[in-house]
Amino acid sequence: MSKEFIPYEEALALKKLGFDEPCYNQYPDCVESIPAPLYQQAFRWFREEYGLVCGVREVSKGKYSFEIKRWEDYSFSSILRGFDSWAVAELDCLRKLIEIVNQNKDENRTGKISPL
Repeated sequence: MSKEFIPYEEALALKKLGFDEPCYNQYPDCVESIPAPLYQQAFRWFREEYGLVCGVREVSKGKYSFEIKRWEDYSFSSILRGFDSWAVAELDCLRKLIEIVNQNKDENRTGKISPL
């Protein structure tokens, strides 16, 4: 079941972005506990908090991709392909979401997400 929870580094990054929802699991830290959300919980948080929707799919036998779009208008997207497993594509998608939000916060400090 532990593979259902996002890894520690990504959980810590989500906490720094403001993720503060109840989780079934926590990572112990020297100072405090870090919430360990399920992948689906993290993806839902990005959708609700930042309007970013993502999906993983199989593009050919044994090859996977993910796509990230802005919920309100689907006017742009970020697509990465060539992952060897669903799990690797899902983790990389989560990392890309974190990168997008961090990059946009640094650029405009409004909390709104500009085109990818």
